[in-house]
Amino acid sequence: MAAPKKGAVGPLVGAVVQGTNSTRFLVFNSKTAELLSHHQVELTQEFPREGWVEQDPKEILQSVYECIERTCEKLDEVNVDIANIKAIGVSNQRETTVIWDRLTGEPLYNAVVWLDLRTQSTVENLSKKIPGNNNFVKSKTGLPLSTYFSAVKLRWMLDNVRNVQKAVEEGRALFGTIDSWLIWSMTGGVNGGVHCTDVTNASRTMLFNIHSLEWDKELCDFFEIPMNILPNVWSSSEIYGLMKSGALEGVPISGCLGDQSAALVGQMCFQEGQAKNTYGTGCFLLCNTGRKCVFSEHGLLTTVAYKLGRDKPVCYALEGSVAIAGAVIRWLRDNLGIIETSEEVEKLAKEAGTSYGCYFVPAFSGLYAPYWEPSARGIICGLTHFTNKYHIAFAALEAVCFQTREILDAMNRDCGIPLTHLQVDGAMTNNNILMQLQADILHIPVVKSSMPETTALGAAMAAGAAEGIGVWSLEPENLSAITMERFEPQIQATESDIRYATWKKAVMKSMGWVTAQSSENGDTAIFSSLPLGFFVVSSMIMLIGARYIS
Repeated sequence: MAAPKKGAVGPLVGAVVQGTNSTRFLVFNSKTAELLSHHQVELTQEFPREGWVEQDPKEILQSVYECIERTCEKLDEVNVDIANIKAIGVSNQRETTVIWDRLTGEPLYNAVVWLDLRTQSTVENLSKKIPGNNNFVKSKTGLPLSTYFSAVKLRWMLDNVRNVQKAVEEGRALFGTIDSWLIWSMTGGVNGGVHCTDVTNASRTMLFNIHSLEWDKELCDFFEIPMNILPNVWSSSEIYGLMKSGALEGVPISGCLGDQSAALVGQMCFQEGQAKNTYGTGCFLLCNTGRKCVFSEHGLLTTVAYKLGRDKPVCYALEGSVAIAGAVIRWLRDNLGIIETSEEVEKLAKEAGTSYGCYFVPAFSGLYAPYWEPSARGIICGLTHFTNKYHIAFAALEAVCFQTREILDAMNRDCGIPLTHLQVDGAMTNNNILMQLQADILHIPVVKSSMPETTALGAAMAAGAAEGIGVWSLEPENLSAITMERFEPQIQATESDIRYATWKKAVMKSMGWVTAQSSENGDTAIFSSLPLGFFVVSSMIMLIGARYIS
């Protein structure tokens, strides 16, 4: 009997989504935005010292190849011809920093992850060099001087890793964020790999001028970073090179966006004033400000949203970044052991129905927007004899919502026009308790897409729309309508405001726990005297003998 004929589905576009906790490869129908197949691989994180977070770049690369191969096998099993995959887009965890040897293709050090805190004293030393009346770093980059961004991680490697120093001296070193490492490797590596990045990822390095859209010599001189190790900067949607191996050999890689920009595109927030919030390891709220840079007066970042073609205009965004969102659920699972799977937190929170006066500030990596306070550490407060794991689970979910409200409040003040609803995406949006809590605490509707994979969708859209590919139309009338689920506020605004005010008190108490010296050396943090009624998360970890996780 003849084998069944391959299904004539297409054209198709693939998307690599390289995140902090996992890698995925997803394949979409470019005409309908339907997700046809995907595969996911969880990744290891390493914590060599307290506050340090690293990953193996080779494990990340291998996970991408594995996801591509397994997805292609799954498509074959359902009779879909992978020859219909016309392009691949890449989206990635941002700011995570890799340096590798262009002659051997070997990483010269582990990837230093965006959450990593080892550079706090580097940041403090650099901040002393910035004139008080001329913060040229922020005016050129839209970013505060922080451990979060790539330049200080790169500076740390250049100062502390002899392999890196030697490779730079000998002209062998290449720097990149994760997208650069992947694209260079996938397009041939040592055999002609393309060393590039896109404007969205470049804008997160603190070396890139977001006005001229070029690497900035003054910034590179300030951080003492040689410009010859930096990748070429391209738009977010053009052909960078071709896959050089595997099931998709010869397929163009033609889309590249940092994960939060990819989610903005996937949510189709193409109009000025449209915003989305992504709930992943961290939490990231982006508002499209169109072709103008809006500089925040309330602790938000100004960043490049996207540039969908070499000759297309650049669009900017205001961004509020929260370091710990989904990571707090992983912490409850891996460190406290009060849940066995991440999904269980919803059951615990539902059973509790309230935090019963318990508040959780998960400042495991300091506080990002709107505070930018690296000395903060996690606390759980308001504990009584009655408090149990159900209340702590509820408080953990509430913490994600309170952090989002802080950012939304700042964004409303900067933009002057309050958001009437919030579009959301990311793995945590599957938690209906969280979504209802978010609507209650913001006191505006929360709108969840029926397509949760908006980061992947955005990367696929950019790749499929690239010049020379042209299988995905970004014209408004051609964009597939995606159904939405809506969560309306169910509590009075006064109740929401009281809970939020109490949360803000807890945030103030979380600050000032650690010195720069202790975070740099990985030693035990130097604590101020513990206020009565507060329970420090770090102490909690020691009590149960669990390892620290960022």
